[in-house]
Amino acid sequence: MTAKGLLVMDVDSTLIDEEVIDLLGAKAGLGEQISEITAAAMRGELDFRGALVERVALLGGLSTTIFDEVYKEVHLTRGARELIDIMHEKGWKVGVVSGGFHEIVDKLAEELKLDCVFANRLAVENGRLVGQTHGEIVDKQAKLNKVRQWAAENELSLADVVALGDGANDIPLLQAVGTGIAFCAKPAVRAAVSHQIDERNLLKTLDFVEKMG
Repeated sequence: MTAKGLLVMDVDSTLIDEEVIDLLGAKAGLGEQISEITAAAMRGELDFRGALVERVALLGGLSTTIFDEVYKEVHLTRGARELIDIMHEKGWKVGVVSGGFHEIVDKLAEELKLDCVFANRLAVENGRLVGQTHGEIVDKQAKLNKVRQWAAENELSLADVVALGDGANDIPLLQAVGTGIAFCAKPAVRAAVSHQIDERNLLKTLDFVEKMG
């Protein structure tokens, strides 16, 4: 059955309340240093790709058991589970595009029954993080490219896509889709996108979906 629409969300600070790389940084004893880089990148003050490489390098040596620990510290944003269930009932597909990591995002996807997932993957050797990503880096262009692909696979146009994000690396995607929503977003995102949700409640997305008919 062809999907009636596609809902796509960023993960960190959108689908969930936290920034996973900051949680990982705290486990490495570098929480403040990594958090400062994250905040600057999300505000658009640093190149996302370079900032990601810099932060991931600081995680080198951590055991992969860290992911189970961090997942327990992650909290879904209010309304997340309900929104996904409602969109599925409406015949929509729901996906996430994340500058975060498959090691956490895949757990969320399984729990929430997401239809499609795209995130960075961390390189691992002998049960420990190498301090590098593995494969394609999910930056702003990669996010947009992947959503174009998902839309095409579901016989949808970008006009049929609703997307939510909070950081500067979400701007091209939010501007390209039919309904791009700045969700409790950084000032640069709010300035670039016409639709806003300023309350941390993902069910507010339904107001925009209903306007689409």
